[in-house]
Amino acid sequence: MVVGDLGPGGQQPRLKVLKGPLVMTESPLPALPAAAATFLMEQHEPRTPALALASGPCVYVYKNLRPYFKFSLPQLPPNPLEQDLWNQAKEDRIDPLTLKEMLESIRETAEEPLSVQSLRFLQLELSEMEAFVNQHKSSSIKRQTVITTMTTLKKNLADEDAVSCLVLGTENKELLVLDPEAFTILAKMSLPSVPVFLEVSGQFDVEFRLAAACRNGNIYILRRDSKHPKYCIELSAQPVGLIRVHKVLVVGSTQDSLHGFTHKGKKLWTVQMPAAILTMNLLEQHSRGLQAVMAGLANGEVRIYRDKALLNVIHTPDAVTSLCFGRYGREDNTLIMTTRGGGLIIKILKRTAVFVEGGGEVGPPPAQAMKLNVPRKTRLYVDQTLREREAGTAMHRAFQTDLYLLRLRAARAYLQALESSLSPVSATAREPLKLHAVVQGLGPTFKLTLHLQNTSTARPVLGLLVCCLYNEALYSLPRAFFKVPLLVPGFNYPLETFVESLSNKGISDIIKVLVLREGQSAPLLSAHVNMPGNEGLAAA
Repeated sequence: MVVGDLGPGGQQPRLKVLKGPLVMTESPLPALPAAAATFLMEQHEPRTPALALASGPCVYVYKNLRPYFKFSLPQLPPNPLEQDLWNQAKEDRIDPLTLKEMLESIRETAEEPLSVQSLRFLQLELSEMEAFVNQHKSSSIKRQTVITTMTTLKKNLADEDAVSCLVLGTENKELLVLDPEAFTILAKMSLPSVPVFLEVSGQFDVEFRLAAACRNGNIYILRRDSKHPKYCIELSAQPVGLIRVHKVLVVGSTQDSLHGFTHKGKKLWTVQMPAAILTMNLLEQHSRGLQAVMAGLANGEVRIYRDKALLNVIHTPDAVTSLCFGRYGREDNTLIMTTRGGGLIIKILKRTAVFVEGGGEVGPPPAQAMKLNVPRKTRLYVDQTLREREAGTAMHRAFQTDLYLLRLRAARAYLQALESSLSPVSATAREPLKLHAVVQGLGPTFKLTLHLQNTSTARPVLGLLVCCLYNEALYSLPRAFFKVPLLVPGFNYPLETFVESLSNKGISDIIKVLVLREGQSAPLLSAHVNMPGNEGLAAA
């Protein structure tokens, strides 16, 4: 058994070979391992499988547990603006501080990421920049991507011991298929996002189908001759695992649920889990023709499902972080698990064991078999049925006309809300903000809390103002206009103020909250706060 060990704190990654519970050999790795796979490179005897280990931008191939070949991803072309800046620094035409400002502007606006050299330079203190520039200004700019996921694809035969190709997913949103002998790129496919999980079926030379779960929460399906995705499955949450069981794609999501999809994106079923899903893998018992999904949960359970049916639950002393089922030694059906605390658990399935469906609901619910008490047909029902049969075309046209009018009015209202910034969520990608208001109190004094959040991934927002518009005859706000501090992405910032109700008749009104940018008259977003009645006055 081969294990990729991250080491203490992820600082000393190693490749360990175990025989039973004992470690036989250890090999240091230059970077953290991202994926591992076994595959056959050639048809010659003896047919010994090779081990492929993806780490950083390279794939290390081991044969007979010894280093055999190293494949490196092709370098990407650098950003022309970044290259020009370093050429100017080489000729001493710009100082390090100007270089830093220009690189930061490129990082914010350019679609291509900066090179590792520029990113390291931006992390330095001002006193260290000049020495770094003098050391690296003569070296050429290199932009290298890394491998995020890896799997294998049969080349021309579907046999278990057939030659397989390596399929790599990279950080620059590409899929690469490698030749198993020459390690050249046989095919290259593009994706809208970075792939994190891969699942393939078929043969490369005949026909294959590839499913890639990406960081944007979508699953893309590609065919043999397609350079771009053919189908797209949109998930409501981020995927945590992707397994193919026969012709069904089983996806685990961060909403603690398993979903079954066809290869064209049609959802078949959903099963809710009792805890968060940490890892998934395939359980395949060849002797009985069984294929099932194993899901390791955060509560220390390993659940085995065949479609929606729960077959078995394994309880472990710690949460399981990885699963592997297959041949180990002389046993064909062995389950190997690693735990969050660094433990290793090996379980052997009995040869006489039979999985029985126990905890899942299969088929229609019992309520579907109950007979309904259907009332008798009245004269009014018969007349209405005859009228619909005679004037069905006209009724359908009237319904379609009303439906189109409803869609048109909804689109106009949505456009008006976007143009006037009436939505509590910003519609522009330049100012990704979200506003939520909460009113507390019985009156006559209310506490108004505005929750403002920056929804971008890495860009802070500065220079915002908050203004409250209200009826001065009904309310009094001691603080109706104030500045907003720097909004760090992902954090919720509460802004508090008090509202004094001046009416003694229990009349309530709306307070408009506007979020503005300094120097701009048009608001970025707004919210209408429906103030409650003065309950304190009613109690008096």
